[in-house]
Amino acid sequence: MTKSCPIADYIDALAEPRKQPMSLLVERIRAQLPAGFAEVIQYGMPSWVVPHSLYEPGYHVNPSLPLPFLGIASQKSHIGLYHMGVYASPELLDWFVDAYPTHCTTKLNMGKSCIRFKNPAHIPYDLIGDLCSKMSPQAWIEIYEAQVKKA
Repeated sequence: MTKSCPIADYIDALAEPRKQPMSLLVERIRAQLPAGFAEVIQYGMPSWVVPHSLYEPGYHVNPSLPLPFLGIASQKSHIGLYHMGVYASPELLDWFVDAYPTHCTTKLNMGKSCIRFKNPAHIPYDLIGDLCSKMSPQAWIEIYEAQVKKA
């Protein structure tokens, strides 16, 4: 008996127009994210976290949870990519904002850590892959600890 993959189950439950872009995002993230992040369903969406085996304290809001880093979700009006590194690292944010127009003709729709894609046809998969490759679990832990201790 084969155990099902929670992320595959999440994608299988989506409406047909969202399955392919979400699958492509997962593939790109898996291919580009540095080793050490764990793939889970967290907050009801496919997520990549720093597991307790690498960062024992876990998430300060709820230490029983691993440290969140990246998530993707099929929302009602968009596909959202939630990247905590973009939120916490001004250098990474600046890089992403500067690089976006070279990959996409649409206006960047972004909150603090959420990048929203209203039309899945406009998802810049190469740029998302590059973004995912830019921060290791250890780099994220260092930024996270500096931010948490500052607060």
